[in-house]
Amino acid sequence: MDNVNKPAVISVAATATVCIAVTTLLVLLGALAWWLWATERSTQWETLRPLIAAGFIAWGVALSLLMLGFIVFRLLIKDKVGPLASPKRKPAKVTGRETVYAPLKKYLRLRYSLFWRRKVRLLLLTGDEDAIEQLVPGLQSHQWLEGNRTVLIYGGSLTTEPDSEKYAALRKLRRSRPLDGIIRVIPQALYLTPQISDNDLRGLEKISEMLRYSAPVWLWQLCDSVWSQALRTEQVVGAHFPLRAQADDVTRQLELLLPELRAQGVSQVMESNNHDFLLRLGQHLKEGGIIRWAHQLMPWLSVSQQRIPLRGLMFSQPGTKSPDSPKNIVTLADENFIPESQRNALSLSVTWQGVVNDCTRVNGRRIGLPRERMLAWGIMAVMGIWGVGLLISFALNYGQISSVAGKARYLVEHPSVSDYQLTALHELRNDAGRLQRHVNKATPWYQRFGLDHSQQLLNAVLPWYGVVNNRLIRDPASTALLQKLAALTNSAPNSDRRMQLAKPGYDQLKAWLMMSRPDKADGAFFAEVMRRVQPTRPGISTGLWQSLVPDLWAFYITELPQQPMWKITPDASLVNQSRQVLLQQIGRRNAESTLYENMLKSVRRNFADVSLEDMTSGTDARRLFTTDEVVPGMFTRQAWEGGIEQAIEKAANSRRDEIDWVLSDSRKAVSVDLSPEALKARLTQRYFTDFAGSWLRFLNSLQLNPTHNIADVTDQLTLMSDVRQSPLIALMNTLALQGQTGEQREGLSDSIIKSAKELVGSHDKPVIDQRAAGSQGPLDETFGPLLTLMGKNKDSNVMSADNSLSLQTYLTRITRVRLRLQQVASASDPQEMMQTLAQTVFKGKSIDLTDTQQYGSLMAASLGEEWSGFGNTMFVQPLAQAWETVLQPSAASLNDRWSRAVVANWHTAFDGRFPFTMSKSDVSLPMLAEFIRKDSGRIDQFLTTELNGVLHKEGNQWVADNTHSQGLMFNPAFLSAVNQLSQLSDILFTDGGQGISFELQARPVPQVVETQLTIDGQKLHYFNQIADWQSFRWPGDTWKPGTMLTWTTINAGPRLFGDYSGTWGFIRWLEQGKRQQLDRSQWMMSFIAPDGRTLQWILRTQLSSGPLALLALRNFNLPDQIFSINASATSNTLVTAESTTMDGIE
Repeated sequence: MDNVNKPAVISVAATATVCIAVTTLLVLLGALAWWLWATERSTQWETLRPLIAAGFIAWGVALSLLMLGFIVFRLLIKDKVGPLASPKRKPAKVTGRETVYAPLKKYLRLRYSLFWRRKVRLLLLTGDEDAIEQLVPGLQSHQWLEGNRTVLIYGGSLTTEPDSEKYAALRKLRRSRPLDGIIRVIPQALYLTPQISDNDLRGLEKISEMLRYSAPVWLWQLCDSVWSQALRTEQVVGAHFPLRAQADDVTRQLELLLPELRAQGVSQVMESNNHDFLLRLGQHLKEGGIIRWAHQLMPWLSVSQQRIPLRGLMFSQPGTKSPDSPKNIVTLADENFIPESQRNALSLSVTWQGVVNDCTRVNGRRIGLPRERMLAWGIMAVMGIWGVGLLISFALNYGQISSVAGKARYLVEHPSVSDYQLTALHELRNDAGRLQRHVNKATPWYQRFGLDHSQQLLNAVLPWYGVVNNRLIRDPASTALLQKLAALTNSAPNSDRRMQLAKPGYDQLKAWLMMSRPDKADGAFFAEVMRRVQPTRPGISTGLWQSLVPDLWAFYITELPQQPMWKITPDASLVNQSRQVLLQQIGRRNAESTLYENMLKSVRRNFADVSLEDMTSGTDARRLFTTDEVVPGMFTRQAWEGGIEQAIEKAANSRRDEIDWVLSDSRKAVSVDLSPEALKARLTQRYFTDFAGSWLRFLNSLQLNPTHNIADVTDQLTLMSDVRQSPLIALMNTLALQGQTGEQREGLSDSIIKSAKELVGSHDKPVIDQRAAGSQGPLDETFGPLLTLMGKNKDSNVMSADNSLSLQTYLTRITRVRLRLQQVASASDPQEMMQTLAQTVFKGKSIDLTDTQQYGSLMAASLGEEWSGFGNTMFVQPLAQAWETVLQPSAASLNDRWSRAVVANWHTAFDGRFPFTMSKSDVSLPMLAEFIRKDSGRIDQFLTTELNGVLHKEGNQWVADNTHSQGLMFNPAFLSAVNQLSQLSDILFTDGGQGISFELQARPVPQVVETQLTIDGQKLHYFNQIADWQSFRWPGDTWKPGTMLTWTTINAGPRLFGDYSGTWGFIRWLEQGKRQQLDRSQWMMSFIAPDGRTLQWILRTQLSSGPLALLALRNFNLPDQIFSINASATSNTLVTAESTTMDGIE
């Protein structure tokens, strides 16, 4: 019922939030509107800075006016409503948050002025209600009492739930420090058990949370006495505990209290026997009271370190008797006669001074972070950061301005050419560059804070920089370039010196003109040119000059467009002379590359790239050949006729100043080389060169699809020769169209003039005319051979391929080959027919397949080296793959015949015999001759009769025929073996008969008196005489063949080195020695005797290595395969052929 007529409460926080939000929104909208319409949406800092400053000022003023208006509005409402309020209120009952402590706030403001919060101490009394009433009579009824700048506030019992509205109002009474202390009053008979302490602490924690402030706590113990203590002198009795006190601190503080209690207690008892309060209290503490208190305060001490700080323990007697006594009732009744303004007055006794004085020395602790403090800290942090930023910015900007001004002043006031001057100028250039970066991008944050003067400083320093730069950099550079150009113009015409000077002369002239043409400035180019023109400077060290001056040159030229007063005025006559010399020397071709690239860029996006499918439209080209390359769309006939030709014409007719501003000033005529006609001719030639290169790159990248069997070959050849569906024909038609791009037909007048010239100069007419006849085009040199094959160029005087070569003839031959292969595939025995076909070629006879293969190779060769990849793919590989398909099975059959006819008999005759193996059985020399004899031997006869078409003999070496053996891979071991045997045959049958002739010469050996060597009855006796050559023949004419060697030393008689019987005895003896080749026909043969001496002979042969060649037969193996073939591919070919045959039969 109390809240029915409760007035509406206006929230100050909510109102302030709304005001701030509305003000901010209005200011932002106004600033945005001003930026959109007044500043033309400029993003320059010079424009935005005053706008932002004005916005902050407007925001602050508007917010201040709103808050003042709100305060005035509230005061007016209070003035209107105040007189209507009831003058009498019952203070005993709290009805709302606004009426609990409103009288107290008004009372304190009237009594202690507006700053009462710093003058008054607020103490909250909690605990047992009766004990509170005994300690401070009337506090419960009045809720608060004030006296001696101390306000006692009734807090009630801690056993009940705290009133949140009451403590919320108390927190608003003084937000910074709601309370100076909390007093927990303990009755006389109450013992603080852990349960009671825990309940009290929890209640105090809730109060602290509501107040958002944890105030220091004092425990106040009420003590009783048997005798009356009236008229007793009062004093402060209690102990104060330090922060984070422990039980030992409590004991120590109470023990320190005992001497004072005894002294004062004895003094008071001597005055009056009834005044025994202090004496009895001291006795109580001494006789176990201290220990009990230390035990009772243990929960408070542990919690006080966290949230409830326990400050002290106070003792006193009750202030009055119980409120139930008749005297107290009379006192309450007399209260009606006390004025209302004095009913809350309080006169504190001396007992309270201990708490009152101590609460000013200690502070509580904030719980959480209040918005006010957070806002205050935030504002202070911002102000502090801003202040520090101002100081830093001031120091940095001041130092920057002072440094730049000092450098500029020194450079201007002390003109000289020295290392220090160059270093100082470079530092000033770095400062200017840094200021430009600050202006163009952003100044570092630590240099802002409203004190940035980068633009003003840059504007001030650049004129001074220009003065020093002109003296140290610009003028010397201009002089150096002038000297170089003067040397160029003064050089002798057509001399080597002029040619050498003309190469860098263009760059030097361009750099010199840049110094007078700010619109053509290029810092990097200028610095690079000057680095070569002026590598050193008198008065400045070379290393310092080369490291610093390039940056200064580049900065000068880069800044020239913004500082036009820095430019020079070049000598016009020297410029004209330099241009004439350079035009004569280099012909000015540099601009053509740029024109050409720009021309291609303008056309590239209008024409799509041309792929293989586009060139063979209507056919399935991927079945025949593939490529990943494409022809750029700008290199097609459509691009030439649709844009390139016009672009070249436009570029040729453009102004000469656009071609080159260095060599022409658009006022004087230039040489013929720069005429529009010459430029057009060069651009056209360059375009068609790239045109031809793009098509050649594409065509040479074509790859023929591989085939795996005879059916694939037949399908491929069928598709290639089909007039309607052939991708080859479609591609060739496209090439014929593209190859005639840019052609100019020969007119009637041109033909008449040409005929007249031929009649006049008929005696000088060449046999073959290398010039194109009929239509003439820029692509004739590249596409001419191809167009001739297609019948597009029929003039007889043109140097071209054989007239019998044509694409039509080639396709006709392809059709014949395809029919022959189909005939093979449909035969009753395809394998036998393919072998017969291959054997015809093996034996050196021509067939349609080989003739067409040769015809295709001739066509590919007639195209020239540029078309090698394309010609090989189109005219060689299709027949090569067909040839491989035919030869693979035949090669396997030929391998079998070779193995049966030759290799098997070889193994039977020679396996396990010397010299092929280390054996006592010797090879029959006549049988070896039967195999390896030239022409009549079994091996030569087989190779001559069976492989005459694919293998022929060059000297004594068998060589594969590159034409007919395509698709076949000869076994390298086979060729090596037959060539080794062919060489051995030449050695064995040098004179037609069977045998080897050679010569031996004995060599003297220390301590060896005599050696005697017998070879098949032929003796070489050496007795330390002059060495001489003696002829031998192996095998010799004797009935007892063999070789024997004896030697005699000075200390012993003749001894036997070895006796080797049989025809091969001599070869066995040679195998025992060491061989060292002396020249092409002589070998040193060394034999180690049993006594360690080395017996030596020199062997001189008539051919090659002579008898030593037989030693190479050790571990010789005659391969059983002539060709290396893929067994799986061969079987696949045969199976496919057989399946094709079965399909034909069905």
